[in-house]
Amino acid sequence: MTTSGMTHEGIVADRRPVLVTGGTGKTGRRVAAGLRARGWPVRIAARSVVPAADAVRLDWADRAGWPAALDGVGAVYIAYAPDLAVPGAVDDITAFAAAARAAGVGRIVMLSGRGEPGAEAAERALAAAGQEGAGRDGAGFAWTVLRASWFVQNFTEGLLAQALAAGELALPVGDVPEPFIDADDIAEVAVKALTEDGLGGRILELTGPRSLSFAAAMADITRLTGRPIRYRRIPLVDFLAGLQAQGVPDDMRDFLAWLFTTLFDGRNSATTPTVAEVLGRPARDITDRAAAGWP
Repeated sequence: MTTSGMTHEGIVADRRPVLVTGGTGKTGRRVAAGLRARGWPVRIAARSVVPAADAVRLDWADRAGWPAALDGVGAVYIAYAPDLAVPGAVDDITAFAAAARAAGVGRIVMLSGRGEPGAEAAERALAAAGQEGAGRDGAGFAWTVLRASWFVQNFTEGLLAQALAAGELALPVGDVPEPFIDADDIAEVAVKALTEDGLGGRILELTGPRSLSFAAAMADITRLTGRPIRYRRIPLVDFLAGLQAQGVPDDMRDFLAWLFTTLFDGRNSATTPTVAEVLGRPARDITDRAAAGWP
């Protein structure tokens, strides 16, 4: 379900800190920066954090540490790692949402993925825990789900960045178009949902403004940056062998194998107008990032 007419919302009165899980990741650090720009107190949560007054350790595999991370916060941004589609994610989200509710958290915004049945189960678990309520008395919390398409930043941060720097991207994906979305847009929507009223109880499907294949995306980046980047489709077995050579753990290789053999079947090719409806401006295109200076 997408929304419309969400450009003028009331500011949330609850100014307790916002816990940003995955606070050093692609979306988390952008969400934290956006909150701080609005003058909002932030608590960064990650498995490994630099010691700081506004940082706490939060490991999804260590539930004993969750209450301390949630203590005193008014809202939470959830960026579950590695993905809501992996086994165990639904149980973790169910337990975390219950802990947040017990701690008096008033709202939760959760990053999700398009076309992932496992992620949709986690979304339902979050909604059930919140019961579409809000408040500090334990009655429930407001929830918002951000179903995002493939990040533009997957090309500039992490495993694929090295491939692009070397001039070739090789993936087990054909000509299926994908509406690549800029992580900055995701973060802006998340900050709005965390700090303003009107987006609670909603699932927002977030995409870029147009769909294009990986080959077409690399061609656009090449044209705008002047740096030749070739796209080549390779067999899944070769892709996984390359990941193994890079030292990628077995569970992550299994997840990536599932991702590339399941999600790129055309189910996520359609664009949505949600970013423009929520933010009051067009979604950033992949060419905007390239034109601004590709890493």
